[in-house]
Parts: sequence; C-alpha cells; structure tokens
Amino acid sequence: MSPQETDQTRWFAEKLLPHEDKLRGWLRARFPSIQDIDDVMQEAYIKVFNAYRKTDVEMKAPKAFLFATARNVALDLVRRDKIVRFESIVESEDLFVLESESKAKKDARYREDLEIMTDAIQTLPDRCRQVFTLRKVYGYSHAEIATQLGISTNTVAVQVSKGLRLCRAFIKSNEELRR
Repeated sequence: MSPQETDQTRWFAEKLLPHEDKLRGWLRARFPSIQDIDDVMQEAYIKVFNAYRKTDVEMKAPKAFLFATARNVALDLVRRDKIVRFESIVESEDLFVLESESKAKKDARYREDLEIMTDAIQTLPDRCRQVFTLRKVYGYSHAEIATQLGISTNTVAVQVSKGLRLCRAFIKSNEELRR
C-alpha cells in the first residue's frame, strides 16, 4: 500500500467511520421507508471517499459532507421508488380508478402551483437560485450550503431571503394576471 493510500485509509477511518452509528440512526429516523439503510450508507461512503481522493483541498467538514451525501442518496432512492411505482400503476390496463371531482381539482391546482413555483425559481439570479434550491428543495442547512459552495452562512441567509422575496413577487404578479 502506498503512503498516499495509507493516508486516505487513515482519513476514512478517523473522519467518517466514527459517525457510522449516528448516520445509520439519522437515516432510519428520516427515511423510514428505505428498507436497506446499509446500501445508502455504503454509497454515501463511496461518494465522499472518492470526492476526498480526487481533490487536493482538505475537506473541512467531512461529517457534514457525509450526512448531506447520505441524505441525497436516500432522497434519490425515495424518488426512484416513487417513479417506479407510478410507472407500474400507469402500465396496468386492468386498473380502474374513480376520483372525486374535488380531488381532481385539488391535484390540478397543486400541479399548477408547482409549475408556477418552478417558474418563479427559474427567474432567480444564478447564485440565488442555487442557494435557494439547496435550502428549500433539498433541505440543506445554511452551514451545509456555505461549506458546499464556499460562501459564508451570512451570504446563504441573504440569498435565501432574496429568493423568497423574489418568488413571492413573481407569484403575486402571476396571481394578478390570472384574475
């Protein structure tokens, strides 16, 4: 084993493995629908370790990066499961669904609201959109966003606030146009 590989192995053992039990518990509490948490953890470990190996810069918050990576892996798995289930229902020819009119209206309104919100986010300036999406869509903390983007937590707070203000203005103007 080369000295570099030895250092990488030591880094992994010192910086990531001590958080294994906390990460497992956190994932189970946050994503109870995932059956095999160990698969999520393994994929997160691989992604974080590969990111560490590919960069010359010292990773300042490996625990935060590990938890954020595990969360993203879990979210991808949950989304993928929802898509697979949806496709299997759509493909079933024998399925008969009777929806009440009010539920259909609510679903249509929800899709319309989601489309408007997506349009609002797309109008944000690039950095603001990036920070706003990480915070409001993916649920990253201000500290995680600051670490990931290399900006201060104060900048994150300012950009999230700006994003909220601009999205509200966009939605308000859109509502006025619909009237």
